[in-house]
Amino acid sequence: MTFISNHKQKIISSYISATVSSHPELEKHPTLPLVYQKNRNSYQVPILSGGGSGHEPAHIGYVGEGMLTAAIYGQLFTPPTRTEILESIRFLNNGQGVFIIVKNFEADIKEFSWAINTARQEGIKVGYSLAHDDISIEPHNRFQIRGRGLAGTILLHKVLGYAAQNGADIEQLTDLGHQLAPEIATIGFATKAASLPQATRPLFNLEEGNISYGIGIHGEEGYRIVPFQSSEILANEIISKLRLHYHWKKGDQFILLVNNLGTTSNLEMGIFINDLLQLLEIEGVTITFIKSGTFMTSLDMAGISVTLCPAKNKQWLEALNAPTTAFAW
Repeated sequence: MTFISNHKQKIISSYISATVSSHPELEKHPTLPLVYQKNRNSYQVPILSGGGSGHEPAHIGYVGEGMLTAAIYGQLFTPPTRTEILESIRFLNNGQGVFIIVKNFEADIKEFSWAINTARQEGIKVGYSLAHDDISIEPHNRFQIRGRGLAGTILLHKVLGYAAQNGADIEQLTDLGHQLAPEIATIGFATKAASLPQATRPLFNLEEGNISYGIGIHGEEGYRIVPFQSSEILANEIISKLRLHYHWKKGDQFILLVNNLGTTSNLEMGIFINDLLQLLEIEGVTITFIKSGTFMTSLDMAGISVTLCPAKNKQWLEALNAPTTAFAW
């Protein structure tokens, strides 16, 4: 975290400038914390997503043909301001409206909702989809499902982006988002908590050798902390929670996304995924699409999240397998 500490006031601008320089197909807005496709299609509905920084490569890594038209950034773990979002909607609108993918966090909803409602009052058509894939529970609040937007958000980016690329209008994108978002479920664990720049302690207490199940991407602790025993036991806990959520039957087909939350090694990822797939095979579950990598992080957190989605629609699979120029997919 040393680099971030040294350049705390320039976090977003430095990161965006470097990323755009490395990917010439992207363009940085001159005054907004907004990155967009340089040669975007003016005949399709633009798709905007974003949120606080600290989750890289989300969301700039998903800007490209077949995914997002643009991504907007806020400060660390803080959404962009409502006025920045509104100005971005105005900038992206090409007469067909703008579609927005929002993660289910109170601060994000507050800022994006204001911008959406204001844009609508100005006569701009705006549709949205709410990512709420987190199925972990809140142990201090009647064990309610947390429903936060986690790595499953990336599946929305891909499927909705593909639909927009193929001519879907605002209403069709809205319907598709309403169908897909409730089907996606994510749960993860951390072996090391994230740390904010210049902070003397991590965002929650997790002693070395322990696991926190059900963590969030803003440094939120999970629902249970236990000593680490084995990768297989980790995978079994994750599978058990997903089984309770889906009540699957033998032969059910799923989409699988395994996400590195920040600083987990590739070796550890591989060992865990192997255990995960073996347990899913024992369950009789068929994986029709699998993707693993670093998709949505939490700064320097060490851990993994697992996302499942029933493969009940051939168009979803077609979209996930379709090419995109977005560099992080």
